[in-house]
Amino acid sequence: MKLRTNKTRSGFTLVEIMIVVAIIGLLAAIAIPNFVKARATAQKNACIANLKQLDGAVQQWALENKKTASDTYTWATAGLLDYMKGSRLPECPGSGSYTPGANVSASPVCSLSGQGHTL
Repeated sequence: MKLRTNKTRSGFTLVEIMIVVAIIGLLAAIAIPNFVKARATAQKNACIANLKQLDGAVQQWALENKKTASDTYTWATAGLLDYMKGSRLPECPGSGSYTPGANVSASPVCSLSGQGHTL
């Protein structure tokens, strides 16, 4: 008597694997630009929040020291660390740098203001 043995191989074919890889590539091509855009938006929003915090500290310093809107200041002379949380001035998350306004009434400026990092 002859015994039948069914020797079928189970697994994925090359075409099935190629289809899965193509779908994953398509999803990555759609998702990566959105992640980059979201990162840039988050950096811009964090920079604007830092500028608001710096401006608030300058305004509080000016009020407590009876400065007028036309008085000038620097980060060091204003002693902003006393008016802010933390032990150092905030940094722009987009690798920009902050400069104080021309006087008390002017807002601080980020070097990346051309990219929307403005108050």
